[in-house]
Amino acid sequence: MIPVRGFENRKVAVLGLGRSGKATVAALEAGGAEVIAWDDGVQAREAAEAAGIALVDFTRHGALEGVAALITSPGIPHLYPAPHPAIAAAWEAGVPVDNDVGLFFRSFGGHEWDDFEVTPRVIAVTGSNGKSTTSALIHHILTEAGRPTQLAGNIGRGVLDLAPARDGEVVVLELSSYQTELARSLTPDVAVLTNISPDHLDRHAGLGGYFAAKRRLFAEGGPDRAVIGVDENEGRFLAGQMAEGMGDDRVIRVSSGQKLGGEGWNVFARKGFLAETRKGRQVASIDLRTIAGLPGAHNHQNACAAYAACRTLGIGPKAIEAAFASFPGLPHRSQLIAEAGGVRYVNDSKATNVDSAAKALAAFDKIRWICGGLQKEGGLGGLIPHLGHVAKAYVIGREAADFARQLPGVEAEVCGTMEVAVAKAMAEAQAGEVVLLAPACASFDQYDNFEKRGEDFAARVRAALG
Repeated sequence: MIPVRGFENRKVAVLGLGRSGKATVAALEAGGAEVIAWDDGVQAREAAEAAGIALVDFTRHGALEGVAALITSPGIPHLYPAPHPAIAAAWEAGVPVDNDVGLFFRSFGGHEWDDFEVTPRVIAVTGSNGKSTTSALIHHILTEAGRPTQLAGNIGRGVLDLAPARDGEVVVLELSSYQTELARSLTPDVAVLTNISPDHLDRHAGLGGYFAAKRRLFAEGGPDRAVIGVDENEGRFLAGQMAEGMGDDRVIRVSSGQKLGGEGWNVFARKGFLAETRKGRQVASIDLRTIAGLPGAHNHQNACAAYAACRTLGIGPKAIEAAFASFPGLPHRSQLIAEAGGVRYVNDSKATNVDSAAKALAAFDKIRWICGGLQKEGGLGGLIPHLGHVAKAYVIGREAADFARQLPGVEAEVCGTMEVAVAKAMAEAQAGEVVLLAPACASFDQYDNFEKRGEDFAARVRAALG
């Protein structure tokens, strides 16, 4: 773990005792802090008490007296739609509020680095869609190139659960808007923004607040290099703010679908080919069309972002291309589950919003589409331009009927459950088609998370195929 620095012999409060919360408690104690904690869930409190963690209800009068900081888990609202009562109590008591990401950045470096030949570096990846695949792909490229590396954050393990850095190591962090919004310290060496689309709008009080949370990683983080997807206005705006001019190669602009020009450093994908240009000249090209772990234009965007981040570390195009070819992809993200009778079965359960589902639909030609769940704010209008590839939709979830009504020109059958949807789609699928789970919705009406939803889809497909 990363022992937290700066709180030796001081009392620190930890709110939320899930994965990141428990790692935070351990890291604070390893750094010499006195920890008190709280979780709204009875089961979590019982487990913490059994582990010897001191429990205190932070909303009680005087509970935060003498506390140096309140460290909150990322899923707990601190401002919108309303602050958690314990966070409001911290404000009233004048107690600083932070999260594990802020603690990581203030604690990662130490005097032991003085003996390293190569200073460790941190690549932080954020964005609306593709940040998990991009983070995992960067980590895979580094591993294949023989560079010491660790992966954490919103993927895998908590940031404080990492091992202390080794000589020349590169830590890759996937960071959500919940994490970047609150962290008091953000100092990545390389920051990556994949893209921006409406998401978590209730938590951030609208798209502007959501973008502001992502922007903090760049504007306040001050990275040496910024890799920015410029296919949306927010990305173009951010790239313009970070660069002194088009020739400023501290900013690498990334795109999927458009050719980028000018004197700057660009990485873009068009018609299945990745191109890198610098000072107006092409310096490398990679054919992405045959890379099984990166299907579709949305994954080509991820490939461009990962490529750019690794190029900032001096890894050559040929080494990156070789690593692309061996990348297996991530579960629940355009994951090929099976192929039988000329039909492919693809699990993209991570497509929890309209934009990510639209990109999944654009990746295949003839689709039997399993969709639906708990709809997010903003409706399904963004899907309409991408429905031409859909042979039929099989709608699941509590809002299945309403979802089906929002799909003009598409035959849509209200199935309700995954069991019914998979059975019907498999029975009707023909050779050359894809049975695709890309829900465009959250999973919480029927599943604990998108992973459980994807696992259910995969299990039913495999069981039916024997």
